[in-house]
Amino acid sequence: MARDLGVQIVSGVVRPGELLETELAASERRHVSRAAYREAVRILSAKGLVVSRPKVGTRVTPREEWHLLDPDVLAWMFQSNPDEHVLEALFELRMVVEPEAAALAAKRRTEDHVAQMRDALTAMAEHTLGTAEGRAADQIFHATLLLASGNPFLRTLTSSISTAVSWTTALKQEVRPLVRDPVPDHAAVLDSIAARDPDAARSAMTKLVELALFDTKTAPQAPSKRRAKRSDAA
Repeated sequence: MARDLGVQIVSGVVRPGELLETELAASERRHVSRAAYREAVRILSAKGLVVSRPKVGTRVTPREEWHLLDPDVLAWMFQSNPDEHVLEALFELRMVVEPEAAALAAKRRTEDHVAQMRDALTAMAEHTLGTAEGRAADQIFHATLLLASGNPFLRTLTSSISTAVSWTTALKQEVRPLVRDPVPDHAAVLDSIAARDPDAARSAMTKLVELALFDTKTAPQAPSKRRAKRSDAA
């Protein structure tokens, strides 16, 4: 229920400032207990999507108050057809974080980190990013890189970056597999980190993120999403 309500909010079906249904109305319409609906609202409130006030009700908060890096909120945004501005902002975040994380990883990585990234890269090549197994390996690669940075604050972004990587990868392959093989881009990052070369690692990761954005923006969209954009424009 929290997911359904969350998707409605981030997609704009229920807009900032609007009130959600009351517990009584929602429980009767959805055929759930009032306690279950209350728990769903509590989850949304913890993610900054709504605020509840006595005698007022539960209101959708302004977008700037949403916890956009929460993995659930990110997932809900992709389930609701994110617009180009959201995608660009997400890749801007990756461009700020991942190249410097790669440079730090080149200085601080352990042999275990390198081995985990190498195993992930092997799985990516074997399964391809068109499969769930390949995308899971891609997540592991990027998550391990952040862990290898040795920075505790960067590590807190692991779930968010991994979720962003997973959903953008799935989005750009929704209609057909990628024409370009992204494994060599990842291999260049890994080789630089393994060689303890921060400048090369930073450069390789910058190129990887730039190409990932290009792939995402140029990937063909499913007909349903094209219709949705035309409807939004109208």
